[in-house]
Amino acid sequence: MAARDVRTELDSLILQLLADLEELEAKRAALNGRVEEGWLSLAQARYAMGVKSVGPLQYASRMEPQVCVCASEAPDGLQNLRVVRAGAQIPEEVGPREAALRRRKGPTKTPEPESTTAPQDPLNWFGILVPHSLRQAQASFRDGLQLAGDIATLQIRISWGQRICFPNFLQ
Repeated sequence: MAARDVRTELDSLILQLLADLEELEAKRAALNGRVEEGWLSLAQARYAMGVKSVGPLQYASRMEPQVCVCASEAPDGLQNLRVVRAGAQIPEEVGPREAALRRRKGPTKTPEPESTTAPQDPLNWFGILVPHSLRQAQASFRDGLQLAGDIATLQIRISWGQRICFPNFLQ
């Protein structure tokens, strides 16, 4: 009876692995489409604004990231990668800012608020009225970043599934 349970468990793991592989293929195709769409929209923007209007000379002297990758561990022990906005706080970061007790009575200085301004939209580097194709390019590349994070998480899950289902085969 125990052998049947092991085979059932192994079958479900293999089915999950195949489903993950199918999802990975779909997400890679979507990523390729987004990147292709982004480059095409960028080329259209260069054509509309002029070749020298959209290029490295318009980049800000000090760039700040719009998104960052947050790694967390799932309950099953696998690592999850998420692409989040740079100014957004993830649930693990929300909490008290000071580790010490506050003094409630007496003269206290009010702490200066931290200047946590949201990162500036990079489209403003190219002027106020940018063509719609430049906004489309930005949206396509932003979606591509999200898909890249999903693909990385899927690849971690697939490699874990391969190690579990086929331990001697992959050595």
